[in-house]
Amino acid sequence: MIEEKLSEILKIEEFRIRGFLKRRVISKAGKVGKAELYRLERDAGGYEQGTVIVIGEEPKLIRGYPKIKRVLVLTPTIEKHFHSIPKVGIEEKMNGYNVRICLIEDELVALTRGGLVCPYTTHKAEEVIDRAFFVDNPEMILCAEAVGPENPYVPKDVYDVRSLGFFVFDIMRDNRRVPIKEKLEICDSYGIKTTTFFGFFSKNEAPKEIMKIVKRLGERGREGVVVKDPEMRIEPLKYTSSESNCGDLKYAFRFYNDYGVHFFLSRVVREAFQSFEWGENEEERSKRIERVGKNILEPMIETIERVSRGEKIGERVTLRVRDLNVIHKFQRHLRRLGIDASFGEIKEENGEFVVEMTRYYTSTNDKTKSILEGGTWS
Repeated sequence: MIEEKLSEILKIEEFRIRGFLKRRVISKAGKVGKAELYRLERDAGGYEQGTVIVIGEEPKLIRGYPKIKRVLVLTPTIEKHFHSIPKVGIEEKMNGYNVRICLIEDELVALTRGGLVCPYTTHKAEEVIDRAFFVDNPEMILCAEAVGPENPYVPKDVYDVRSLGFFVFDIMRDNRRVPIKEKLEICDSYGIKTTTFFGFFSKNEAPKEIMKIVKRLGERGREGVVVKDPEMRIEPLKYTSSESNCGDLKYAFRFYNDYGVHFFLSRVVREAFQSFEWGENEEERSKRIERVGKNILEPMIETIERVSRGEKIGERVTLRVRDLNVIHKFQRHLRRLGIDASFGEIKEENGEFVVEMTRYYTSTNDKTKSILEGGTWS
């Protein structure tokens, strides 16, 4: 029985597993080869959301990736959080989506944070990740950020990536993250790209270094940094640039009714604490206030104007694959996620298939249209 197998792998009593299945805490996540995949749709039983359980010839547990807590004020937080160690590592936090790349039933797959196999991401990973890594290290899992302009979830063109690239930020071995130096050495030996590592710093040096690094990254439209324990025993922390916060606001207010209030508020709060800690003068603070306000109102007004003209609000991204079948699999994947998207004409260019995808934000479209027709805000 499935309950028995899940219980054995997760080491959770069968009666609790039955409850998880009934309440869809655990749900089916598809198949890879002959293996059945199940996933946790939320944190439960000591496991993270997105944890994948593989039931096949080689049962496997792939832990979900924990959410990283955020620093608002650097100096006291780093000292308190990393109180038991003398130094911290600082590396770039890239703006894309998290994937776990691993072998299941001898097939390379890319799992999203939610625990589903994404056909498009898997196809792209197969193109750039050396399979020899997994032949030599079948027990390892690459945790990577997928970034680039042909990213169907978070398209960004601030990185030197033509289509969709993968940058490893962690390696998990037996569901434990390996130390930073070991990760860098392993990836280097297989030609696998990693997020930029800026070095190890004492806890006294780290806040000033982070401020300098984040300012430089922000000027290039990049997201920020992750602060880590060199041995990866203490959970990491993240810290983002003002440009990233404002970029998020600009994006989300374009689709204002599809994002929660917490998404907006958290980014405004980050800006306030950063302004305070950086000791900004009146001119610097005024520029920040103008930047935040502009990125809130401007995209929202643009959305209202476009809907008033009868346009449907959406986001366009180009997808490029070598196998046409991947597009059809990806369309089914999006439908399963409940994402409203349309695909244009598929064209062939230099041995690749190229298609433009438009993702629609139904809630914002419907709400804006309703208000323009006399509806009220509740």
